[in-house]
Amino acid sequence: MREIPLDLTVIISNYNTRELLRNCLKSIYQHTSGITFEVICVDDNSSDGSADMVARSFPQVTLVRNTVNQLYARSHNLGMRMSQARYVCHMDSDALLIGNAFQSLVEFMDEHPDAAACGPKLLNPDGTVQHCIRRFPGAGIFLLQAISWHKLFPGSRLMNRYYATDVDYSRAQPVESIGTTAYVVRRSTWEQVGMLDERFRLAVVDLSYNYMLNQQGHKVYYTPCAEVVHFGGQSVNQNTLVSLRDQRQALIDFSEYYDYFGEGRLMKLLVRVAVWARYHLKVLEYYLSSDKRLIKGPGAPSKEQAEQAALIARGQSDGISSLGLEEPASTTSSGMYKCGD
Repeated sequence: MREIPLDLTVIISNYNTRELLRNCLKSIYQHTSGITFEVICVDDNSSDGSADMVARSFPQVTLVRNTVNQLYARSHNLGMRMSQARYVCHMDSDALLIGNAFQSLVEFMDEHPDAAACGPKLLNPDGTVQHCIRRFPGAGIFLLQAISWHKLFPGSRLMNRYYATDVDYSRAQPVESIGTTAYVVRRSTWEQVGMLDERFRLAVVDLSYNYMLNQQGHKVYYTPCAEVVHFGGQSVNQNTLVSLRDQRQALIDFSEYYDYFGEGRLMKLLVRVAVWARYHLKVLEYYLSSDKRLIKGPGAPSKEQAEQAALIARGQSDGISSLGLEEPASTTSSGMYKCGD
């Protein structure tokens, strides 16, 4: 077997979130120690100078400049093919380390050889828990979600089950699905089972990968041993209507590629109709609501926090000081740390 020299590859795909990305990278180099790691940043043809910022301020980062939009799955799969580590962490550019999360996640995976993948505890900018765990939904959940049933009836068992609001976030446990904000995958997992499904552009990438792992008997874990701040959806919220169209097609494709709701042609037709109905309800909500975000379910950042994150992304606010978090120290000259440093 060929030697794998590093413990972890951090893969970040970025699209027009320059200042959030800057803070994300600063936090990685300030807080990560005790493991060997590399960072691969795949810039998806941003127009805000993100790639130039990385090249200038973080020369230790391996930078890939896409000349056209490849979007999430393709960009992260490229990072996995480039990886020189035992694990990869798929990380969003709007996430921020506030402690040595990566060492804790690597140690968790080492201690749990049955874990194909894991995700940490996510925190909103105010320190509250962000609900990152999901259960695989039935068709009715998608329609109820479209009319914000969780807001109309906060005690709904169906919606609470889907959003996993009943989960004990203080305990490590296997889960059905978890978001890919900071999602660690074992090398043997992607080499034997496969990478992210590139048939999806952005939406449902995490759901489809977790579903595939579950279907093949592999375990996905949530672990509170590490905490990561997540501003929430700063790429998809840049153009919510486009993101809604992508989500609509992704849900249809998920149904048909994976026979998720059934194999019959009639069932798949009914799913198409239901997804289109959901899409139009979501568009109507977009025009009627003052909250234009795509992601705003239970446990998500508040509207005010999301607006602050958008200002940070545009370079109009300092994300570190405005959140009351410690300003990361200047980056070192090497993206690789050794145990004991």
